[in-house]
Amino acid sequence: MTHILAFPGMMPLGDAIAKLSGAQVGEVDLHRFPDGESLVTLPGDLAGKDVAVLATLRDPDPLTLPLRFAAETARELGARRVGLIAPYLAYMRQDRRFAEGQAVSAPLFARFLEESFDWLVTADPHLHRIHALEELFDIPVRRIETAPLLAEWIAANVPDAVLLGPDSESRQWVAEVARLADRPYEVLEKHRSGDRSVEVSVPHSEALLAGTPVILDDIASSGRTLIQAIQRLLAAGTRPPICVVIHAVFAGDAHDDILAAGAARVVTTNSIPHASNAVSLAQVLADAASYLQAANPPIRRAAARTTR
Repeated sequence: MTHILAFPGMMPLGDAIAKLSGAQVGEVDLHRFPDGESLVTLPGDLAGKDVAVLATLRDPDPLTLPLRFAAETARELGARRVGLIAPYLAYMRQDRRFAEGQAVSAPLFARFLEESFDWLVTADPHLHRIHALEELFDIPVRRIETAPLLAEWIAANVPDAVLLGPDSESRQWVAEVARLADRPYEVLEKHRSGDRSVEVSVPHSEALLAGTPVILDDIASSGRTLIQAIQRLLAAGTRPPICVVIHAVFAGDAHDDILAAGAARVVTTNSIPHASNAVSLAQVLADAASYLQAANPPIRRAAARTTR
C-alpha cells in the first residue's frame, strides 16, 4: 500500500494503518455546496501509486457519489490501482425482495462499488442469507474477522465475563468469541416487529448471576436490542452488563439511551469513529489491504466495464 486517501473523520485510523504498512496518508477534502452537491479534492501526487480510499459507510447515501468521484479522480491523476477500505460496509441487509417492488440493495450496491474500485476490505459485514462477500462482488474482497480482537479485549478487561449473543443467528459467532476468551456464553431470544420494536428474553443461568454479563452485537443502530437485554438482565438480578459492539452506528441518541438503561460501559471497534471506540482494527485492515494489493495486478477499468 503506497497512499491512503482518508475521508473526513477517518484520519486517526488512516494514520494508524499508514504507520503499520509504511504507506503515505492524506485526507480527502469533501466540500458540500448549499444545493447539496459535493466537491471532492484529493491530496498529494498519486501518479503511479497504489491507492486505498478509507471511508466508513455509516451514513452511506451522502458518501456514495463522493466515493466514486474520489476513485475516478485518483485514476485520472495516474493511480495504478484504487481499492476501498470500508470498515463498515452498508447496504448488506437487504439481500432479497421482502415485499413487491422493493429494491434488492445488497447486489446493487456491490455492483456500484466494483465499478469504481479494484478491491475491497471490510470488517464483519452484516450478512444474512449471503454467506460470503464473494457471492456479491466480482472484484477481490477480504472480510476481516473481529472475533479475536473482541475476545482479547474481553479477556484483558472482564476476566469474569459471561458472554451473551443477541439472537440465535449469532450463536456461532458468540461461541467463537467465548472460546477465544475462554469464557462461558449464552444466547438471548429476540423477536423484532419493527425498526424500533424488539422483544428480548434472557436465559436463566447461575453463571449470569455470578459473573459480569457482556452483551455482544455486530451492530448497534437504534439500540433497542441492547436496551431490552440490559433491562431484562438487571431485572433478573445481574450486575450492570457491558455492551461490546463491532459497528457503532448509534442512530440518534442510541448510545446515551443504552447507558441510561443501565449498561456499565459500551465498547466498540473503530470501524466507525465514536467516543466508545476501544478496539482498534488498524493492524488487521492494514494486513488485508496489503495482501490484496500484492496479490492482484493492476487492471484496466475501462476494459473491465466493457466486458461486464
